[in-house]
Amino acid sequence: MRLKKILTTWQVILMLACLAMAIIAIHPNPWADGLAIRGVLKNSSASEAGIQSPGPEVRPMSREVLLSINNIPVKSLQDYHLFTQSLMPNMTFTVKTNKNIYRLTAMPEYSITDTGETKTEYYAEEVFDEDLNRTVNLTRTREVPIIITEVIGVKDVGLQLYEAPTTNLKKGLDLSGGSRIVLKPVSRISQQDLDLTIESINQRLNVFGLTDITVRPASNFQGDEQYIIIEIAGATKEELSELAKQGHFEAKIGNSSVFKGGSQDITYICKTPECSGIDPQAGCSQAQGGGWFCRFRFSISLSPEAAQRQADLTKNLEIVIENDQNYLSQSLELFLDNESVDVLRIGAELKGNAVTQISISGSGTGLTQQAAMTDSLQNMKRLQAILATGSLPVDLEIVKADNISPSLGDEFVRNALLMGLVALIAVTLAVSIRYWSLVISLPMIIIMLSELVIFMGIAAVIGWNLDIAAIAGIIIAIGTGVNDQIVIADETIRGSKSGNQYTNWKERLKKAFFIIFTAYLTIIVAMIPLWFAGAGLLKGFAVTTILGVSVGVFITRPAYAKIVEILHEKGN
Repeated sequence: MRLKKILTTWQVILMLACLAMAIIAIHPNPWADGLAIRGVLKNSSASEAGIQSPGPEVRPMSREVLLSINNIPVKSLQDYHLFTQSLMPNMTFTVKTNKNIYRLTAMPEYSITDTGETKTEYYAEEVFDEDLNRTVNLTRTREVPIIITEVIGVKDVGLQLYEAPTTNLKKGLDLSGGSRIVLKPVSRISQQDLDLTIESINQRLNVFGLTDITVRPASNFQGDEQYIIIEIAGATKEELSELAKQGHFEAKIGNSSVFKGGSQDITYICKTPECSGIDPQAGCSQAQGGGWFCRFRFSISLSPEAAQRQADLTKNLEIVIENDQNYLSQSLELFLDNESVDVLRIGAELKGNAVTQISISGSGTGLTQQAAMTDSLQNMKRLQAILATGSLPVDLEIVKADNISPSLGDEFVRNALLMGLVALIAVTLAVSIRYWSLVISLPMIIIMLSELVIFMGIAAVIGWNLDIAAIAGIIIAIGTGVNDQIVIADETIRGSKSGNQYTNWKERLKKAFFIIFTAYLTIIVAMIPLWFAGAGLLKGFAVTTILGVSVGVFITRPAYAKIVEILHEKGN
């Protein structure tokens, strides 16, 4: 009878409805199998096969999950890496996910070696013969370097994977691993410029093929310092630091600009292996002082306007001969952040011609040939990103940069669960000893667990990342909830032991909720400055604390008060 009365009160109905919606939002599935796709590298075997990177709005349980390769179940990252290590160049294989079946081809990885030797190459050239008064074909020779190209392995398949999630709760970097970098404009800027800078960084990171990105503004206590915080899974702080540079790109002939990065001058940037990568003509070679350097190249398409500027700037240049080659007297010089990064000779055939297809080149260095190739390709990707997105609106300086290991996050989660269990047992014992009555202590424990589930449901709905700071906020909220329930229990017991029980009950309950709401408002006021403290890195603590105590005050505390009132009446 009393149970029916409890379940029909609006306070308990509201709590149970919120609890049910929270469980649906969390979508727990402890038996989830396979590896979830975090991201797909551009121009990789996976992207060529049609596998898409999940968007930022996709919830964890809705992500595509890799189940098997060649009908062999893949249950761990070790299984996946063992298979990819066995791949041979141009080998085809089948990937099955929970949404589709894909056929992939392993792309070969090449080693390009400059032997230091040259060979004579014959080529035909059309020249105008004044005696014959017509164009004739002449056979000429030139010395070209001897480049040896070898297949040394298989390129990365392009799948960034992690263990399939078991809930819709998103883990922050402290728990899942990744990198965080805090940037600061060198001088104060307007809100419009700050928003434009954040949008430019987002575009650059997306062009670079990175996923699970959070780029957000922040400030200090006083509000006189502006910051931009970038958090990302699956990237190093060095990569983020490079992409956060201003990156102003410009190509010039003499002192005149031909085209700029991020403008309408560039209509297409090639990123496929056929027209980008290590330059097969230049390759890699050893430096005199030790180490290696490799040159990259990729092609771009210019707008007709930019091509016409190039034609106008070259039509009056003279033709010079170097190593039996005809070039124009001035070169196309590439500037990145106002520093010359490369000089491209302009062939004589381009004089006055509005050519829309040109090749961009650069280089990378390293102690070994492989390191130099890696550095060269990273420089190429950064330059491609800058050409696609343009320079950032402002100069930024790095305030703080961190790499976070996922193994530390796993250890923290295990310890947090263990300590949470210990705390639950301790609270249960303390409350039981204090009241020595299950009528008081058992509902308190049930409400405490319900409060935690409801809060987790809210976090799943809004897509809030749970990190160490957020978990600290949850602990504060739960602790505050237990304290509030003790206040309610004390006032209930006192009211029931006095005369005129009904009037006393109402008055003491009002007193209890006055104390609760006063404490609630105090916590809210205290959390607002922490929202911005430490460049906003404590935002997770502030948000989770505010959400947690709000859930308790408006949903679970009224339900607990009604449950204790009904159950205590039964005992009298």
